[in-house]
Amino acid sequence: MVDGVAQPDHAQGPTLDVAKFLHDLPFTRFHVQLLLICSLVTFFDGLDFSLISFTLPYLETDMSLSEGMLGYVSSAAFLGQMIGSLIGSYLADIYGRRPVILWCTVLSAVLTFVTGFANTPEMLIALRLAGGLAIGGLLAPAWSVNIESMPPGRKATAVTIIMLGFSAGGAAAGQVTNFLVDDYGWQGVFFVCGAATGLLAILLQFTMPESVRWLAAKGKDPARIAPLINRFEPRIRAERYTGFTLSDERKVAKESPWAKSAELFRGTLAWITPIIWFTYFCSSFAIYLKSSFGVLFLTRLGLDAKEAANIGSISGISGAVLGVLLLMMTERRGPGWIAAAPLIGVPAALVIGLDLFTEATFIPTVLFGGILIGAGHAAVISLTSIYYPSAVRATGGGWASFMAKFAAVTAPLLAAQWFLSNRREVLDGYLFTALCLAGVVIGLMALAHYARRLKAEETAEAEALAAAPQPAAG
Repeated sequence: MVDGVAQPDHAQGPTLDVAKFLHDLPFTRFHVQLLLICSLVTFFDGLDFSLISFTLPYLETDMSLSEGMLGYVSSAAFLGQMIGSLIGSYLADIYGRRPVILWCTVLSAVLTFVTGFANTPEMLIALRLAGGLAIGGLLAPAWSVNIESMPPGRKATAVTIIMLGFSAGGAAAGQVTNFLVDDYGWQGVFFVCGAATGLLAILLQFTMPESVRWLAAKGKDPARIAPLINRFEPRIRAERYTGFTLSDERKVAKESPWAKSAELFRGTLAWITPIIWFTYFCSSFAIYLKSSFGVLFLTRLGLDAKEAANIGSISGISGAVLGVLLLMMTERRGPGWIAAAPLIGVPAALVIGLDLFTEATFIPTVLFGGILIGAGHAAVISLTSIYYPSAVRATGGGWASFMAKFAAVTAPLLAAQWFLSNRREVLDGYLFTALCLAGVVIGLMALAHYARRLKAEETAEAEALAAAPQPAAG
């Protein structure tokens, strides 16, 4: 008898408890394939999204952009992401993770390519806003399909790994810009990256799977679920089951966005959800202040644009890798351990902001601080969806992403007004980053407390369900 299989009744035949089946699985080849596919998705997502940051010095010269207009150009994509995160996550909970990821990738490819034709600041802002809608719409579904497939103890790490793809894409944007901009201008950078994302969209049509937990939670046709079950474990022969259930999740009866959002505040989630929003906001403000104007900050402090782009690329990818390692060591111990990265990052940001560095220590300090900011952010992202049931997981991730993108919108706007005019203002930007990192530490410690309470509640509910009398088989 296969674990998780209920005894058949005479009318329906055997059913499979998908929750127990996935819980008892080891880490399989299909898990690896899923991680690779989603990491490829987020790589090109990060590539397209970060192009504006690395091409900004060239756009500033070519379009004679004022400091205020620089803020609007940088914020446009973030505003699109903020809106797209809510729309995409809601649609993913209603229609599935796969179709939202496919359509958002297609739109991202088209809009990135067309950005190369922008010839006015207004056109550039409009295209980056539209592109942000597509980019923001696919992140929560990509998180969800991995969280819903991974064995226990690997869910948060899986999200961090696929977001490593996003960071790697963002870092690659700097190198792609340096490689292409001299010969083809900033326009060629967008043409090449848009075309590459288009090729990915074609590949995904044949490789991107749907979430088996989402299909079971929605009561979809067993003929759609069985092939996915077989991909996890071919020996189970899932086609012989006539029903697939989830024993570890309550049903969400209403499909309206308001009802799904209300589910994020049930029980201990009423504390966890706002803490996630606060923590993700603070972390996002720090990371997007760095990603939007990090290159300009460094050029204002005396580096040339290409050297600044290299530093941004190195710190971005190194921070993402460190975030994965941090999660692998701390996932089983709770989110409080993640606070180590932003906590150490606070003094690094203060050293720069207080002008305590020398010429010899400047670049190492910037790199060290940037890596810690990225590591903490990568780890924080992994926590945005793991506390929610499958029926509202993408919605939970979407709302967290909305708050993050709210920070991403305000970061470049405020930076353009407060942190760009002169050297002292740039240093103030690093001081503000230290304040944001302190907020991340506070949020993570509070989240660790309430995560333990939620775990206790879930254990009590599972024990009560196991002790309840079971209906007799027909």
